[in-house]
Amino acid sequence: MQFKAITPFSPLILIKPTIITVNPTSNHFPSSHFRPKPCQIPLKLPTFTHKILHISQKLHCITPAHVPESEIRDDDDEEENPELVDPISGNSTNQSSSLWDQMIEIIKFSGPATGLWICGPLMSLIDTAVIGQGSSIELAALGPGTVLCDYMSYVFMFLSIATSNMVATSLARQDEKQVQHQISILLFVGLVCGVSMLGFTKLFGSWALTGFAGTKNVHIVPAANTYVQIRALAWPAILVGWVAQSASLGMKDSMGPLKALVVASVINGVGDIVLCMFLGYGIAGAAWATAISQIVAAYTMIDALNKKGYNGYSIAAPSLSELQEIFAIAAPIFITIVSKVSFYSLIVYCATSMGTQTIAAHQVLSQIFHMCAVWGEPLSQTAQSFMPELLYGVDRSLVKARDLLKSLLIIGTSVGLVLGIVATSIPFLAPQFFTPDPAVIAEMQKVCVPFFLSLCVTPCILSCEGTLLAGRDLKFISTSMSGCFVLGSLVLLLVRSQGYGLAGCWTALVGFQWARFFIALQRLLSPSGVLFSEDLLRFKLAELKAA
Repeated sequence: MQFKAITPFSPLILIKPTIITVNPTSNHFPSSHFRPKPCQIPLKLPTFTHKILHISQKLHCITPAHVPESEIRDDDDEEENPELVDPISGNSTNQSSSLWDQMIEIIKFSGPATGLWICGPLMSLIDTAVIGQGSSIELAALGPGTVLCDYMSYVFMFLSIATSNMVATSLARQDEKQVQHQISILLFVGLVCGVSMLGFTKLFGSWALTGFAGTKNVHIVPAANTYVQIRALAWPAILVGWVAQSASLGMKDSMGPLKALVVASVINGVGDIVLCMFLGYGIAGAAWATAISQIVAAYTMIDALNKKGYNGYSIAAPSLSELQEIFAIAAPIFITIVSKVSFYSLIVYCATSMGTQTIAAHQVLSQIFHMCAVWGEPLSQTAQSFMPELLYGVDRSLVKARDLLKSLLIIGTSVGLVLGIVATSIPFLAPQFFTPDPAVIAEMQKVCVPFFLSLCVTPCILSCEGTLLAGRDLKFISTSMSGCFVLGSLVLLLVRSQGYGLAGCWTALVGFQWARFFIALQRLLSPSGVLFSEDLLRFKLAELKAA
């Protein structure tokens, strides 16, 4: 799949800038020779609009100082030939169609990938909706229960990212034998991690839930433990399925894994309705439905991998050097994910001390938030799948990479606003879908503003962080995320101690989210960032040191 470059155009730019056509085969533009091209905006704009235009200008108004005169067209040339040469495809295209075509290409890949990220939270959301119709205590028990099941699974996201990274790199070298070997060793690592989590849950699950819920909420621990112990049976299948899914994504196939997860989601939904609403198994029935669906998903993921010509049942123990390679990628990503998951878990911990109705309200809002937030994950996956070609490929082009980031941010902003509006309206328009309890509904409605602000920026965050991952700027992203976690946790604990309630917890999340966005964007727009720097040595994977 090819991405077409975006040439910025706006009627607000009254003084037409010189148009530059860059030879797409030229890969020798040292960053020291780039200089900003003046883009004049004579109109007074709102502050937010001005900032967006400033970002767009910084991404695009870059002119190589030593480009030959033969490659630079003046204004007269443009008037004679209004068509521009697309620097990615080499085809002639106009400005508006280039922007639209690139966004369509992104959607073609990320559209099916959206389903991959939705299915997991959708299973927990279905559990929440079904359980909420029967018991507020069991609904509250889902809070710590899903933390130990879903949030802990996110800790192993490093395995998924490492798989897609290694498989994509080997495919670029056309080494299919190496691809099969990497799949085998990563399946082994996934299986070992899954069995370890199963053992941990069986031995320490009840203790972890008791410590998490606190002494004031010991009455929800038995229900939460029932949910966790049943879902723990699917741990090995979950992580093995993730490896198989990520291998397919590394092969730029998002449709095969999507079909597998659609089947699993249907099984989970039907199972919840039958076991909980008709047979009356309550939270235990919801856990069985989710666990079975996850096992089915893992099987279908492996089957999809087999249909591509690879053996998804081949498992091999990695050597020491192979473990070091996996660790070099996984360690910074692990720190990043642990910091993010820990902050979300700390919010649940703070909400848990505020009473059963508050816990239940936060559980509903949390599930809606994560259900909507995953719509930004395909943008991160798009960056991770296609940015490496532009940053490190044979025909590398930082201009094209910046164009791709701009498209991702435009789509992310649009998606974020739509998701924020829709999700915020649920507690007001359809709260009975999750709970009939008026006290729980009232608690949900109190946090509508911070809920919206924390959700609408999420797709843009993931676009920027996905670009940093693709650029292998792993040390920075792990360090910045750790810093956001530490500062955010201090703010969260301060808010909790001052008695600001659930609204205070979600306000702390607003600060955490927007800090992540501005830090990542600033890094990408800096001269030393991966989108502007020609110094590739410090981003080489071999030189990365695990934190």
